[in-house]
Amino acid sequence: MRQIEKTIQYLIGFGMDAGLEGSPYLGFIYTSYQEKATAISHINAAKQAKKFGDTNLAKICGIISSDEKRHEEAYTKITKKLFDVDPDTTMLSFAYMMRKNITMPGSLMFDGEDKKLFHHFSSMAQRMGMYTAIDYVGVLEFLITRWNVDKVTAGLSAEGRKAQDYVCKLPPKLRKLAERAQATANASPPVPFSWIFNRLV
Repeated sequence: MRQIEKTIQYLIGFGMDAGLEGSPYLGFIYTSYQEKATAISHINAAKQAKKFGDTNLAKICGIISSDEKRHEEAYTKITKKLFDVDPDTTMLSFAYMMRKNITMPGSLMFDGEDKKLFHHFSSMAQRMGMYTAIDYVGVLEFLITRWNVDKVTAGLSAEGRKAQDYVCKLPPKLRKLAERAQATANASPPVPFSWIFNRLV
């Protein structure tokens, strides 16, 4: 627990900059994505815990996943409304976020030892199927459908239409990259995590 607490305190100190630049449009798009992603990762963690006989952990992760789904519902509804009232700015914001890549809040995590902790954690999560690059693409496809991004016609500038085209054509491109990322993660060697007494995972 000491190492976990150190990681939390470092993260609080570093801040969790998601590159939102004070924009509510970017903020709601980001949180829509992030809440869906964390719901997926926690339900997958629940499945893993159950598989290995830890029913208490499975229950906790399941509850957290349900909470994340409720958050996702709120943020996606707000963003859907933004598409209704200001489709151009919302479309441009969505494309902007996807060009930057959605980075999870823990990307700056550090435990006082491993300077590549988030990279190692992400690789381990990908390898174990907790949250993968394929999941990342799945979230994008879900949001495109949820917000009817491909069906927005009114209120788009020329730049907005380019942004729409970019976002709608992105999933197949990312899926190819995701398959490569999975192969890379599968081939990566186990690394020690201080959270579990430097056990290799």
